[in-house]
Amino acid sequence: MNTTEIKGNWKQIKGNLKQKYATLTDDDLLMAEGKEEETLGKIQEKLGKTKEEFHRILADI
Repeated sequence: MNTTEIKGNWKQIKGNLKQKYATLTDDDLLMAEGKEEETLGKIQEKLGKTKEEFHRILADI
């Protein structure tokens, strides 16, 4: 799943991430225009996943 697909489906992805990972807050999931990669990196870091693991999580959602 690339950044464009993630941006297009962000509301659905955000809801699924919140259900699956209760440690994520609304602030963690706030995606600012032009800072998509930074936001995804912060979420990945907070979950303690590698980039590949995190991208698999997103693809499964």
